[in-house]
Amino acid sequence: MQDIEIFGNKQKGLEFIHQTKQKKFIFALVISYTATSEIPGITIAGEHPDLIKFTGPADAEFIHYGHCKSISVIPMTPDGKPTPALLTKTALEAASISSIVINAGSKVSPKLPFIDMNLDYGKNIAKEPALSMEEVGKAVEYGRIIGRFLGASTDCVVIGESIPGGTTTALGVLEGLGIKGLVSSSMPENPVGLKVQTVKDALKRLQSKDPFEIISQLGDPMIPTVAGILSTASELSKVILAGGTQMAAVLAFAKSMGFDGKNTALGTTSYVTDDKSANLIETVSQILDIPILVAKLKLAESSISGLRSYAEGFVKEGAGAGGASIACMLKTGIDAKGLLDLTEKEYAKIT
Repeated sequence: MQDIEIFGNKQKGLEFIHQTKQKKFIFALVISYTATSEIPGITIAGEHPDLIKFTGPADAEFIHYGHCKSISVIPMTPDGKPTPALLTKTALEAASISSIVINAGSKVSPKLPFIDMNLDYGKNIAKEPALSMEEVGKAVEYGRIIGRFLGASTDCVVIGESIPGGTTTALGVLEGLGIKGLVSSSMPENPVGLKVQTVKDALKRLQSKDPFEIISQLGDPMIPTVAGILSTASELSKVILAGGTQMAAVLAFAKSMGFDGKNTALGTTSYVTDDKSANLIETVSQILDIPILVAKLKLAESSISGLRSYAEGFVKEGAGAGGASIACMLKTGIDAKGLLDLTEKEYAKIT
């Protein structure tokens, strides 16, 4: 597949691609929330602070309906940069891939059918623990139940996430688990200093090397939920973790619980792997020997400035966009240029 690049274990990547070509896929979007996102300057998600809590529900609704029900605004920045859910929606529809929404601690419930994990939203890790130990355990346990169901129903489960501020909690979890990495950002000027200081403040509370305690103090509800789903879905089917550095944190936590990388690839966009302020490939290599599949999307060639902005450092990834694009290419054989044409048509509907 010329528009899918493989990093990490190339042999495993080629085998993964061969084994999932023209197969059946399911897409699961895990929506969540961390109050860490309310720290000024830490995220671009939501054009106004009051709208940040709607990021996950709005992404879920847009993928299903083509518009949002929880908020009346168009899901893009005032200057035309669309939610990455636009890329996800385009890819899923082009390949007729079914999708399900999992509410793992979103502050606002989406206005569509979803699986409810019955979790609290994550607190601001700079000030207090993100979750109770009980909530972390519940997230993993419930995730495992959902993972069995999803893995048994398809050849490949694609798991995406939507959680504003999630790269900061991902950095906290990676640091807590002893993995040195630089996390990406939805902004071209990655606020690395602010993220690092936030994590330093949270690390002061950490009294244990227990992975569940690390999630409790430094994480968010999405990470243990997806780790739970991964652990059981990968026993029954292939899994694409659709995302960037947040999925590295998921992998690190899953490994701490005994996960060995079976049947799993990380799927993202070239805008994440090209990000000079982050080092996703090196971070994942410290965790597990799994392939990283990268969708080489051609948004830089778009006639639409809002889509070109992805290639200029804005947004980069989110709502499973990279993994969904890869799944679409694998199932249908469409190339990145064909996906771009479909994405531009979808963009025209919301402007």
